[in-house]
Amino acid sequence: MLYIIGLGLGDERDITLRGLDAVKKCEKVYIEAYTSLLSFGLSKNGLSTVEKLYGKPIILADRKMVEEKVDNILSEACGSDVAFLVVGDPFGATTHTDLVVRAKTLGVDVKVVHNASVMNAIGICGLQLYRYGNLKLIRSLSHTDIRVKEPTLESLCRGRKQYEPPRYMSINTAIEQLLEVEQKHGESAYDEDTDCVGFARLGSEDQMIVAGTMRQLQMVDFGKPLHCLVIVGKTHPVEEEMLEFYKIGSQNSEQKGNGIA
Repeated sequence: MLYIIGLGLGDERDITLRGLDAVKKCEKVYIEAYTSLLSFGLSKNGLSTVEKLYGKPIILADRKMVEEKVDNILSEACGSDVAFLVVGDPFGATTHTDLVVRAKTLGVDVKVVHNASVMNAIGICGLQLYRYGNLKLIRSLSHTDIRVKEPTLESLCRGRKQYEPPRYMSINTAIEQLLEVEQKHGESAYDEDTDCVGFARLGSEDQMIVAGTMRQLQMVDFGKPLHCLVIVGKTHPVEEEMLEFYKIGSQNSEQKGNGIA
């Protein structure tokens, strides 16, 4: 049996009870480590903390293992219980959909344990989820780029295994690129005065949520990854009331907690 288990967004404690029960009965436990990361993934002792709580040794599944050697994991799942841990919800990345397809093709039983993901956690800003448009379009969630274990150009040319350091696109860079695209195409889709909401480390104890114009958000230091950007469209009065709590210059507790004046 292959268990694909969502870990949620914050830290190792966000796993569900059902997910933890599944982990404890599995012979092998892998944690996927390149489509996203938990807050503990930024610390050196993060993995040992997970192992202590879950009561199992954890095998780090990097990009190469997931994309090129996943058949080894599926072979193990044919004769024993194997857990594959995923940050957020298991279907937040197409990589994991492919894993399910490949498992079922090989006749491996699959059980999925869902959890919170950025796709629903962004509701904290007050924008109603059912009104969102398509990904990366106006009034949409722009989940900023993540690049982990990308081969260097030199290694591709020489056939050697060398990788670039992990890179996580910031909200500031995302806005800069969006404005460059608008300037190039001139479709008046948005500009520096367009309202947006920036999220950092959503679901963690030190999460940061700031609402303001693109120009304002470009000046904010959102700190460590992961970052997420929402471009706001036409809003309902209730949405506007909630957004006010996160606006730059607002004198409420939510904004003070963000450390933004």
